[in-house]
Amino acid sequence: MVVRLRWAVLVAALVLVAVGSTWGVGVFGQLTGGGFDDPASESSRAAERITRELGPQGADLVVLWSSDGPTVDEPAFRDPVTATVAGLRERPEITSVTTWYDTQAPGLLSTDRRATYALVQLRAADKDDKAAAYEELRPALATPGVRTEVGGATAALYESNVQTTKDITRAELLSMPVLLVLLVLIFGGLVAASTPLLIGGLAILGAFVAVRLVNMVTDVSVFAINVITLIGLGMAVDYALFVVSRFREELAAGHDTPAAIRRTMATAGRTVLVSGLTIALAMASLLIFPQAFLRSMGLGGMAAVLVAMLAALTVLPALLAVLGHRIDALRVPLPWRRGARGGRPAAGETGGVWARIAHSVMRRPVRYLVGVTALLLLLAAPILRMEFGGFDDRVLPASAEPRVVSERIAAQFPGSTIAPIDVLVSGVSPEQAQPFADRVAAVPGVTGVQVAANRGASTLLTVTYPGEPSGDVARDVVQALRALPAPGDAEVLVGGRPSVDLDLIDGLADRLPWMALLMAAAILVLLFLAFGSVVLPVKAVLMNLVSIGASFGVVVWIFQDGHFADLLGFTPTGFIEPSNPILMLAVLFGLATDYEVFLLSRVREEWDRTGDNTASVATALQHTGRIITAAALLLIIVVAGFATGEMAYIKLIGIGMIVAIVVDATLVRALLVPATMRLLGNWNWWAPGPLGRVYRRFGIRESDGPGPAAPERVVRQQDRARVAE
Repeated sequence: MVVRLRWAVLVAALVLVAVGSTWGVGVFGQLTGGGFDDPASESSRAAERITRELGPQGADLVVLWSSDGPTVDEPAFRDPVTATVAGLRERPEITSVTTWYDTQAPGLLSTDRRATYALVQLRAADKDDKAAAYEELRPALATPGVRTEVGGATAALYESNVQTTKDITRAELLSMPVLLVLLVLIFGGLVAASTPLLIGGLAILGAFVAVRLVNMVTDVSVFAINVITLIGLGMAVDYALFVVSRFREELAAGHDTPAAIRRTMATAGRTVLVSGLTIALAMASLLIFPQAFLRSMGLGGMAAVLVAMLAALTVLPALLAVLGHRIDALRVPLPWRRGARGGRPAAGETGGVWARIAHSVMRRPVRYLVGVTALLLLLAAPILRMEFGGFDDRVLPASAEPRVVSERIAAQFPGSTIAPIDVLVSGVSPEQAQPFADRVAAVPGVTGVQVAANRGASTLLTVTYPGEPSGDVARDVVQALRALPAPGDAEVLVGGRPSVDLDLIDGLADRLPWMALLMAAAILVLLFLAFGSVVLPVKAVLMNLVSIGASFGVVVWIFQDGHFADLLGFTPTGFIEPSNPILMLAVLFGLATDYEVFLLSRVREEWDRTGDNTASVATALQHTGRIITAAALLLIIVVAGFATGEMAYIKLIGIGMIVAIVVDATLVRALLVPATMRLLGNWNWWAPGPLGRVYRRFGIRESDGPGPAAPERVVRQQDRARVAE
């Protein structure tokens, strides 16, 4: 049908491009920059109750003034700072400004008396509105004659979003030219090489339209855009590579264009369908988390991969129907490409490096299984000591002002912290809350307790501690405070930055097993419908875990332990922020299954044709090994730009994904999977009788079916594979 309606499909694609490049890109100005909190957590409830009962509290910005000469009480320092503060207090965006000049609080004065800082509270309640207010205020914060640096939660979030956008933009600018060159080298022609980029652009623009539609009914985080550019381009390149390669193979076999497209869609097209649904379901597992930024990345990933899949199944075949043999036009002469087919293996061809690898694995499956497994376990070993921690200013570049402010206050203002723990005591008078404040002061790790506000039966205590807000001391103090019995009939809620970090870690840990269960169950069902086997889906999940485990082990070794920190340009924190591996788990589980589907689809096709398991695995690896390797290389180029970013967590995601892709496309899919399939033999295709009937009725078959002489032989082979039933 796509061949018949090819021009209508292409016109519809152009309409989508027009809508996406105009209305769709408007999504950038509508997405939220927050979404890190769990609305049901104690820290979120504490923040909401504090605002409701006592009004806005806490500091959104920390303005640090310092000098190499005069001290804070000399006119050269004092006069410009107090003038700036007076101007800030007249700004409608600001609720309050607290300084050392007003309070003489020792915590606001550095030990050398050449630096002080102000706590600025913004009127806006929403994080996005606060970020906008900060951007508007920045010129008014500069103080002539005194060094001015701005930090605090709002400044850190703003800087993080700005730097992340810069990192991703640079990553795309670096990867696109290299990607185009590699596509030309892989396809051997400019026309064929352009198809993945066309589908990638369509996937990204289409996903922008989808996310803007979703944003009309629920808040979506700006982090959805990051996933769209990564997954949309990466999957579009993979799918276009797979479809175009199969189409050219069918043309080389002597089929005309309509027949080649039909055969391509019956084989590669169904593989793309299974892969797209699998990755979409893997990304959908992020929707179970209460944090809006994780749900948004799930929505963005689902939109990108589904649009990429639909484009590869409709727009790309329509384009191929128009091009026909002209898909090989504008060929680039490459000395290592053989003949008109450019090195593509034809049916029955037995030569080539992938054929040699396949036959080597088939002859020595135990040796490959033991060797590869030992290497992967070695890579994964550091995961056993993975430690989790909250968002840390050290993920910012060393020169970023919010990080500089945080580090200078920690070093030059003993006993001070820009992220205190908030303790709300509700239901008793301030006098009755005082004994509880004394007990809070006695908690190990607490360096100070101050009554920050009180109104009626509500009292807010601010608690200081040594070290970082995401450090072990802060976490222990929060847990100890929550364990204290409340005074009388009062209700005590513990909030503040350290509490948010602790609640984030606990909340993610609680939902992670459910995420893994949903992801594995969805993939097991889909792969069973694709391959008609109970064994292969289970083995695919286990193989995915092995490759992802190796990636996580390398991430811990580098980013938690600090290896190559100077070379890669980041500051090790001694822990991993937990949302990063959760995002990686969803993306990598889908990508690993993507390569598994590519390989097993061809194995199933050969099995249906011959009924010979060993020959099917060898032939499938011979035909798909080059494509899987090329797809992995292209995806690495898409991801590699992330590793050059200034933000530590962007580097972490980039390097972690590169390791996983390399391991999965080489050690796992090319060696470990064929070796296990060789050892399992016909058991690969085993399914109990009822499930076998389900597959025969509802299965997503990879080809139109075995040839005229094959059905009885295949049925006999499948019956023998079910001998244990």
